Amino acid sequence: MPTDTTASTGQQPGTSGRKKGRKGRLIVLVLALALIGGVAYGGYWSVSTVRASFPQTKGSITLQGLSGTVDVRRDGHGIPQIYASSDEDLFMAQGYVQAQDRFYEMDVRRHMTAGRLSEMFGAGQADTDAFLRTLGWERVAEEEYGKKLSPATKKYLQAYSKGVNAYLEGKEGEEISLEYAALGFENDYRPGEWTPVDSVAWLKAMAWDLRGNMQDEIDRALMTSRLGPKQIADLYPAYPYGRNKPVIQEGQYDEVTGEYEQGGTSGGSGEGEGEGESEGEGEGAGTGTGTGSEIGTETGTGTEGSSVESQLTGLQEILRDLPTAVGVNGDGIGSNSWVVAGEHTITGRPLLANDPHLSASLPSVWYQMGLHCRSVSEKCQYDVTGYTFAGMPGVIIGHNQDIAWGLTNSGVDVTDLYLEKITGDGYQYDGKVVPFETREETIKVAGGSARKIVVRETNNGPLLSDRSDELVRAGKKATVDSAAPDRGDGYGVALRWTALDPGRTMDSVFAINRAKDWDDFREAATLFEVPSQNLVYADTEGHIGYTLPGKIPTRAEDHDGSLPAPGWDADYEWTGWIDQDELPYEFDPERGYIVTANQAVVGKDYPYTLTTDWGYGARSRRITDLIQSKIKDGGKVSTDDMRQMQLDNSSSIAKLLVPDLLKIDTGDEDVREAQKLLEGWDYTQDADSAAAAYFNAVWRNILKLAFGHKLPKELRVEGQCLWVDPVNTTGPADEAGKVRECGQRAADQAQPDGGDRWFEVVRKLKEDEDSEWWTTSKRGTRPGADNRDDLFKRAMIDARWELTAKLGKDIDTWSWGRLHRLFLKNQTLGTEGPGFLKYVLNRGPWKLGGGEATVNATGWNAAGGYGVVWVPSMRMVVNLGDLDKSRYINLTGASGHAYSSHYVDQTDKWAKGELLEWPFSQKAVEENTSDTLLLKP
Repeated sequence: MPTDTTASTGQQPGTSGRKKGRKGRLIVLVLALALIGGVAYGGYWSVSTVRASFPQTKGSITLQGLSGTVDVRRDGHGIPQIYASSDEDLFMAQGYVQAQDRFYEMDVRRHMTAGRLSEMFGAGQADTDAFLRTLGWERVAEEEYGKKLSPATKKYLQAYSKGVNAYLEGKEGEEISLEYAALGFENDYRPGEWTPVDSVAWLKAMAWDLRGNMQDEIDRALMTSRLGPKQIADLYPAYPYGRNKPVIQEGQYDEVTGEYEQGGTSGGSGEGEGEGESEGEGEGAGTGTGTGSEIGTETGTGTEGSSVESQLTGLQEILRDLPTAVGVNGDGIGSNSWVVAGEHTITGRPLLANDPHLSASLPSVWYQMGLHCRSVSEKCQYDVTGYTFAGMPGVIIGHNQDIAWGLTNSGVDVTDLYLEKITGDGYQYDGKVVPFETREETIKVAGGSARKIVVRETNNGPLLSDRSDELVRAGKKATVDSAAPDRGDGYGVALRWTALDPGRTMDSVFAINRAKDWDDFREAATLFEVPSQNLVYADTEGHIGYTLPGKIPTRAEDHDGSLPAPGWDADYEWTGWIDQDELPYEFDPERGYIVTANQAVVGKDYPYTLTTDWGYGARSRRITDLIQSKIKDGGKVSTDDMRQMQLDNSSSIAKLLVPDLLKIDTGDEDVREAQKLLEGWDYTQDADSAAAAYFNAVWRNILKLAFGHKLPKELRVEGQCLWVDPVNTTGPADEAGKVRECGQRAADQAQPDGGDRWFEVVRKLKEDEDSEWWTTSKRGTRPGADNRDDLFKRAMIDARWELTAKLGKDIDTWSWGRLHRLFLKNQTLGTEGPGFLKYVLNRGPWKLGGGEATVNATGWNAAGGYGVVWVPSMRMVVNLGDLDKSRYINLTGASGHAYSSHYVDQTDKWAKGELLEWPFSQKAVEENTSDTLLLKP
């Protein structure tokens, strides 16, 4: 049992000084007075309740299970550096310290991954739990822990769990986190013990949000209700290899050895560095819309498109309501990571930068931490620092004493949806009826009755349609082509996904943390099966590299994974896995730098289709241009240069469109006044830029008029209604034969979202001034459009009056930051709780620069509005010449406790583009230490 030998310090000390501390105490007092007045569910919280969960950061605590004393040194931002003499002590202390700061976040995460949110939050989460139980993340994690992971990894997971449970022992909910006090008004929920499986299961949640092109697969299929194959192809153009180079530029696949080899030039890089296109439609190139008999490829308005629409609408509704782990349900997730070799840096050693783009959350998904063995040996093997996930041991992104690494999402396609023909208690496969594999799950509900569900699985995976009554009805009524089997009891939708197979990613985390050189790193990366990530590497010896690990499926020639496939046809099964030796990598390329920003990984010569849905490379090209401009004529890159590159706000779509927008005669003085903002604008989207505000409003309206109004309701923003030509509908029509149709998708997930796929769509269509896409109807006094320039004119008019309504008529008061704001919300009670709790737990707004598909990727969804929906969730620059001169920042603070001085104490600096010192050596850590806590056996 943990024993306090020094009283808690209460308010955490920091660099904010007495004045800020008094302000914080005043806020707590005002809060307490409001609560005493009867605000919180008829009860009240005292000051002691608000502060009860603040961690002890000084003195000493006795923990049973430690073999030696552990030092926990926190800097002025509350970031801990842990020093121990054995691996088990190190990870036990990691569990204890993370629980001190973030246990409520950890608890919610494990209930999400286990499909047990209803136990905390009641019946409103039962459908979500049912879907998550159907996926079976916890079951897969249990199998990984029991059968796949190494004995050492299990030992670390057990030690970590022991540390978490040492923190929990003897504590009431309100002593752990303020949120438990709020939950106590509604139910008698009490946190249970932490287990190793709770940690492993978090990897499944991360993999879900980084799962690849499943949303594009659904969207393409849903489009068939209103668009034909040519129109859908217009909206998913081929990857522009001639303009935006893939990650791998100096490697090639050897068909004789069957391995990917260093050297030479990767195919598909096009005609030099210019604007020339060399896209082609070869394997692995660009984006397809399905081949062969994949569902939904035959027609835009006929029965086949209707079939896909009916099958997938219900699934989309389920996905919309799922909680996110690290991203916006898989949409918009990207990242930047690049490394520059020592020949191009001031220090003569590599510099490595990383900033993953994820959902904005409070607290941040990342937790900064150092894990240090006092003496690295066989007994204690780790000296590593960086970004961790609260709830999981080890460091996910960072550096040790020898190497540094960063991650970006590869976008590799590791999910496929299958339409299944259901007959009684089985499904049809290869001409036979195969019985389902079934299991029963019981969902416990706080304050209510338990709910039982039956999960059915096919050879392709769990039947997701069982979780949606609408999908069941649709499956019974869906029309399909003549090649499909008889209907029987209907069709269902199943999911094949690599993360539902047990793997060894947890082993990989520890192996990377220990790696000493490129060979160690590459070997460790082979275990990083799910999610598939771009791994960028640098070391203190001066080497740089890149590798793509992952468990990546191979498919038959007629199945590229771009559309749902017929599950009854054996030809559409996955055929195997790409061997690790065949996966692409680069090591010390001659150009002296490597850039990954979710662009294509390989050229068109690569023999496997990794995905049909790469990001289109707007950010990677801009980063490459910035590096090249710095190193030309022998220039050298500094740590601060890397930081400034991360903050680049330049808009490539503005650079493309503004010259055309300035040529248009708007015929309106007020619109002309706004148009003048674009004259001389450098395309930089700073927070105080009026030009950026107006251009982004024009861009949003171009997308809405040209594309948004032509998409099916399943892709449009929920509640936004249009009069459209009827398609398989029984709704009442107006005199012109139109029917009123309302959007069904959440605003942060709707289309067109304005990302770099839409950059490429507009770039392709811009030269065809009379394309059918450039038509729109007249609305009131607003003119219609029959060509590109007419539509651009209409967009400029609409944007002027939209911003007048939002920002005022005086354009001198306009700024991008007034539109483009970040709100940080607690991911449970801060979004679903009463207004009082939202006030207590949430923070913001911050007015931000940057934008969609910009290096400083403060993402916004053009269909839904201008608010920030994903962000650089952290930023880091590692200096391999002097690790103590590395720099980093988090989106929020170390603490998950509302009203801790470390709740959001990094956010202002993050918003300004500043980075914190990142001490690594023991001397540097000691010099930066504000508080020291001793954990004693």
